[in-house]
Amino acid sequence: MNKCYYFLLLSVILLVQACGKNNDPVNTGDEEYTINWTTAADSSSNAFVMSYWNAADSYFNYNNSGQKDFHYWPQAHALDVAVDAYTRTNDNFYKTTITQWYDGVKKKNGNTFLNEYYDDMEWNALAMLRAYNATQDIRFKTSAIEVWKDIQTGWNSNAGGGISWKKDQPYSKNACSNGPACILAARLFQQFGDAADKEWALKIYGWEKENLFNPANGAVYDNIDSRTGFVQKSWIFTYNEGTFLGSALELYKITGEKGYLNDAIKAADYTLNNLVDSNDRLLKSEGNGDGGLFKGVFVRYFAQLILHPDLDAATKKRYVTFFKLNAETLWRTGTNKQLVLFGTYWKTKPGATSELTTQTSGAMLIEAAALLKKQGLLNN
Repeated sequence: MNKCYYFLLLSVILLVQACGKNNDPVNTGDEEYTINWTTAADSSSNAFVMSYWNAADSYFNYNNSGQKDFHYWPQAHALDVAVDAYTRTNDNFYKTTITQWYDGVKKKNGNTFLNEYYDDMEWNALAMLRAYNATQDIRFKTSAIEVWKDIQTGWNSNAGGGISWKKDQPYSKNACSNGPACILAARLFQQFGDAADKEWALKIYGWEKENLFNPANGAVYDNIDSRTGFVQKSWIFTYNEGTFLGSALELYKITGEKGYLNDAIKAADYTLNNLVDSNDRLLKSEGNGDGGLFKGVFVRYFAQLILHPDLDAATKKRYVTFFKLNAETLWRTGTNKQLVLFGTYWKTKPGATSELTTQTSGAMLIEAAALLKKQGLLNN
């Protein structure tokens, strides 16, 4: 179907039978009905690209109202959504977006993928590695490895090791700059076989677990300031829990050591028990801006944990129930169906505008739901 034509009809067909495949009734309200997750993902990801993509400059806008502010790290997660959709559909519409993203984002970032924030580079390297695997465009592999080499310079002996958060703040060691770095190193090792990358993954994980992880309850603390030794324990965010469990899962794949899988489960359980709204068990709102992306990051790695064959049946069932609650609530009651927009709290419809970070989280959840459904885990 022509994409422009599809977009013009989107607000009409979404409520009926999107492209003849949707099971959603016209008057959805809050009632129960069967969700066709493939159709929901088609609607979500197509509208995401159509509403946020800056075709002139080849990057994702700040919001769906055309605000063109460029922020580097959300571009990675927006690319991830395009990769999710392309992997699922093999639709060249998404492949074109992925291909153009490379030049546009590189140009907007000063003709380089290097950045002063180590975590921002990690997000983009992870997304580019996925883009390479999806498209076989060698530029993504080359740039991901180039960025990874620069990330390694963030390791220093302050606080006993760890990757710094920012190049001019070598004393600040954050969960957000170590969890993704571990995932990246582990995936590079698994794909290309460089033993040095395995060693990087092991030592980064070891440092984060020792300094920022509470093994008693699964909490992942935000950062440690090596100048004072102060650990910021009051800041616990879903995305740090997500990347910690994601890194544990990657190391379990590499080593087969059950302790890593147990760590992933602890971090997931902490999130499900503590980072939710107590009234309805939905992942809590963490606001707009950077916080708008946090839940989406958690969902990406949480879904991978659910899919792992070694997760015991009882835990898998519990996790699927939680995931299904969040996904169904977002699609049934928290989506502005006319514009296919998501808000910061997945039970509340947004108005006519949503920020890129917030929208990306919702789109990640819907794509993950389609993935889990394909694997037979979201049976209605």
